[in-house]
Amino acid sequence: MHLLGQNQTALEAKRGGTSPAPGRPKSSKLLQPLLENPSRTMFLDIETTGLSKHYDYITLVGYGFAGEYHIWLPGQSDGHLRAALSRATSLVTFNGSGFDLPFLDGTFEGLLWPKHHVDLRYACRRIGLTGGQKVIEQILHIKCRDGIENVDGAMAVILWHRYLRGDKAALRQLIEYNRADVRAMAHILDHVLARASEKDLVSRMVELHSFCAAPDMCHGLAHADANLPDPSAHLRNVSTFSDLFNGTAAEHATIVGLDLTGSEARPSGFSILRGSRAETRVLTTDAKIIENVVNARPDLVSIDSPLCLPVGRTRVTDDDPARQSAGIMRISERMLKKRGINVYPCLLPSMQRLTERGMRLAVELRARGIEVIECYPGAAQDIMGIPRKGAGEEWLKLGLSEFGIDGIFLSQKVTHDELDAITCSLVGSFHVARMTEALGGEGEEPMIVPVL
Repeated sequence: MHLLGQNQTALEAKRGGTSPAPGRPKSSKLLQPLLENPSRTMFLDIETTGLSKHYDYITLVGYGFAGEYHIWLPGQSDGHLRAALSRATSLVTFNGSGFDLPFLDGTFEGLLWPKHHVDLRYACRRIGLTGGQKVIEQILHIKCRDGIENVDGAMAVILWHRYLRGDKAALRQLIEYNRADVRAMAHILDHVLARASEKDLVSRMVELHSFCAAPDMCHGLAHADANLPDPSAHLRNVSTFSDLFNGTAAEHATIVGLDLTGSEARPSGFSILRGSRAETRVLTTDAKIIENVVNARPDLVSIDSPLCLPVGRTRVTDDDPARQSAGIMRISERMLKKRGINVYPCLLPSMQRLTERGMRLAVELRARGIEVIECYPGAAQDIMGIPRKGAGEEWLKLGLSEFGIDGIFLSQKVTHDELDAITCSLVGSFHVARMTEALGGEGEEPMIVPVL
């Protein structure tokens, strides 16, 4: 098989990945163009506030080109980035087809892309290497992360949040993390090229270029001695409870938030938000939850749990005759996934008991005249610019505090479930203030998400 050569039209048609926008290069199986113009090959990687192209934004673009590593930060001139892209004949990314390039297209207008693009995620699959970039680095024993071994994608988001709050050292660490990603791509590409050449008699006559041996001198803001800019104020979500809700029905509303678990034996997070002041606890049984809800006399209950089945389904278990035709996922969940927010299908086996419990509680509460909505705190936190619970309790507390939520939870040890329950309550505040979007299809109970 001629893996490096030009006769790949049929193979190109079978390429995996997402369909590119007009002008954006799809991932190619051709490797020969990299060897024809190695000095004009550009390695590129972005950092973002999250995975959703609908709600998140790019925090840093790092790229290696012509022996230099540069970065772009929001608020800075994009002239050098545009010029480098226009000069490059080939682009190399890892998962760029589905992530980096669509994000960049949504951020910059009129980018002139190189016509040739190699997405290493697919190139590695073709030689039997699977997994994310860091997994492949470990398999190949690539060492590019001295001093930042503990930084991963989740930590990169936290570093950005630290920078936005004045910590320039955190931005420097984020830059080094991105540079390691870019450098490691060159090592991975060298391995891919070497493996491809073993199967390609033609390419054995072509001297393979070592991309990882090329220099990557840091320039501009990427240089270790560069004076990093202060964070732009517009990059932080500065909306607060009083800004949004003063003068609305939410200002003095009582909202119960419930971060429900699938079993009465496991504690659920419970929150009562009276205006902007929250109190939390953990509760176990349905009876205790109902008792606490009734005693709170809420205007609304906001539950983190599916409250309905996909249209056509009649029960949560897999023995439902409609499972094959109706599936396990609702329209609301599909909509969130299209927006880049990960959500579990409501009838995934691990979700079935939670869905059944949520539906049962909603029926019992509504029978008592209490309004109930479904929410998803992870989506709400993404929309509000608050790091999710995976970032740590302190970051969730900080995000809620900055939004203007007060309560003893700020000074006491509480569970992540209680903090997510406060977020559920906040979705209720948005809903009472008529600042929400209802996601779902006909015949489904909607999932409610804030609108900012």
